Amino acid sequence: MIRLSVIVITYNEEKNLARCLESVAGIADELVVVDSASTDSTPAIARSYNARFIDHPFEGYARQKMFATAQATNDWVLSLDADEELTPALKAAILAVKNQPTCDVYRMPRLTNYCGKWIKHCGWYPDYQTRLYNRTRGEWQDLKVHEYWKPAADARVGMLAADLLHYSFDTIGSHLNKINKYTELAAQAAAARGKTAGIAKIIFSPLWHFISEYFFRLGFLDGFYGFVICRLSAYSAFLKYTRIREYSRRQR
Repeated sequence: MIRLSVIVITYNEEKNLARCLESVAGIADELVVVDSASTDSTPAIARSYNARFIDHPFEGYARQKMFATAQATNDWVLSLDADEELTPALKAAILAVKNQPTCDVYRMPRLTNYCGKWIKHCGWYPDYQTRLYNRTRGEWQDLKVHEYWKPAADARVGMLAADLLHYSFDTIGSHLNKINKYTELAAQAAAARGKTAGIAKIIFSPLWHFISEYFFRLGFLDGFYGFVICRLSAYSAFLKYTRIREYSRRQR
């Protein structure tokens, strides 16, 4: 049986961390929590689960996860965010991999809870994530937003059918705050690569986001919060492309 390290990066995650760490009991041979100066009870919660707790200045999501992966004592790593939780079915699937891995990297569908509702449409599900991997068979991609684990070219990639649960936003306000933060980072990264955005992109991209996610991806089946998610997705597109245009004009 392979030995598995579970890594979690944190900052003020006292409301989520215990649920996350509890969900990996029985499959984790090592818990590594890499924290960036939390001021709440995150350190105490991590230590109560016998996690190896490491303070490390935040250098971006990808770099933080690179660092956490490097701290693991095992080559097989399960990377989780503090607001995620394994279902019993996913836990059983990972245990089966531990007993006899047939691939180097495993992806899994992620189901998101938004303001208390599980979102099954809007383009938010199945939202496949690569979280279980042999760290010698790939690497984290250093992006400002939406970091991801990229398997080696010849790595064998498998799929786990059970859901990873994601507790995303408690309030619409917290969603808006994240949109503001992430569109700023995305716009800076895009402008640095020489990209710009024309008026047509700013006008029509938000409209297309709403239509495709609410109607084609069946967001209306998720009720009120489905409408909110699709509407805010359109707003996010508007904000991102407006900021890209602003940054690119400044650079010129």
